[in-house]
Amino acid sequence: MKNKHLSTCFGLEKKYHLGNMHITVRIKKNPLSLSPDTLFSMAERINRKRGFLFVSHVLGKHIPVYPAIPQLAGASLALLLLETYYQRPQNLADVFRLGFTHPEKSAGIVHKLENKPFDLPEPMLFIGFAETATALGHAMFASFANNAYYIHTTREEVIGLPSCFQFEEQHSHATTHRCYPQDDTLLAKPYPIVLVDDEMTTGKTSLNLIRSIQQRFPRTTYIVTSLLDWRSEADRAQFAEVEKELGVEIKTFSLMSGSIHIEGTANPDETRPKAVSSKVHPIQIKKHYLDEFTTLPSFFSKNPTPYIEATGRFGLARDRWEEIKSQIAETGHRLKQTRRGTRTLCMGTGEFMYVPFQIASYMGTGVYVQSTTRSPIQPKKKPHYAIQNGWEFASPDDPEVRNFMYNIPKNAYDEIYLFLERDTPLERLTPLYQAIADTGIQWIHQVICSRRRKERKDFQ
Repeated sequence: MKNKHLSTCFGLEKKYHLGNMHITVRIKKNPLSLSPDTLFSMAERINRKRGFLFVSHVLGKHIPVYPAIPQLAGASLALLLLETYYQRPQNLADVFRLGFTHPEKSAGIVHKLENKPFDLPEPMLFIGFAETATALGHAMFASFANNAYYIHTTREEVIGLPSCFQFEEQHSHATTHRCYPQDDTLLAKPYPIVLVDDEMTTGKTSLNLIRSIQQRFPRTTYIVTSLLDWRSEADRAQFAEVEKELGVEIKTFSLMSGSIHIEGTANPDETRPKAVSSKVHPIQIKKHYLDEFTTLPSFFSKNPTPYIEATGRFGLARDRWEEIKSQIAETGHRLKQTRRGTRTLCMGTGEFMYVPFQIASYMGTGVYVQSTTRSPIQPKKKPHYAIQNGWEFASPDDPEVRNFMYNIPKNAYDEIYLFLERDTPLERLTPLYQAIADTGIQWIHQVICSRRRKERKDFQ
């Protein structure tokens, strides 16, 4: 992929060439004055609905990052909420920009923010979009000292528990979002709702969610925030129409916004990530069971091990998060003592991202974080192309779902800490283990946050 950019009096223009597609990005608003290359690069999706993908450099999803960077991304959205919505200047733009441009400084910046989090003027419910923005939404919520509540949508279907609302993400590979608040009053309270996504191209997903919530839990105010916002004028007009239709106010802001122009179509040749080889690679596995986290006993999916409270999948209040943070710090310091090398990758799985990233932030230097994903992306060995390599395997939680991991250079790490929210049988983990071993990593730490119950230990 080739790219170039030029400065104009209206902002920045950058061109990307993805096979037969030619994409021009024009940046109009950039409140932290960040370079596009700081926030994203691009790749081709294996998806005929939308053949391109903005691959974030700050989420820790498809590209490994320092553990503090995803927290800094969420904190930046929290900063913009205060400055844009509440008109309360914080004078931190230069500091946050330094954290992104010099990632080695990000931990110190985040540490200061954790010691003195932002004050939120009124109660708000933050909703992160599955699966890519679960950690981003959690990080934004955790940047406030008070008045904050969090839940994220999920692609998982929880058996025996009705979703309080359901909506579609039409362009996605997995379109249905669900929501399972443990506290029935979480959405019933008329707080402003902040929707947190990593990127808006048309904004239809946010509008689908707003309509779905408003039908059952009406309120007056929604705020839609994202790292990137590429809505066209017609898309923005649609937001105004929905405001009138529902009688609500919808405010939007992002770290970078503008427009995109696309010429051509995606390549018909859909090169997939590598399938897991049947070749047996030598690996060593050590299990670490974490018993610190509170489990939610009655919620089950195709993996019957209980979920943990700390993810926010079922709702979380800020005061409860304060207690969970101390558990995370204790866990991170303990796992630090088990490290066997100086180059360590901490890998979240699917929607389970933020808790692993936070644990990793206490595990010392030489640590990077990223996550497995449902997103099928074409890997290509090209300069500046976002996805250099990839592996495809069955999801440990649901073997019918295909998962992927990307951008792990051969022999780049001494070891990997694989974080699993719930205990999983070995046969379900073997495809993922083989994919990890194919990268040259020979030592796997399996970190399990919720044990299987004795009466349900025989699931397949």
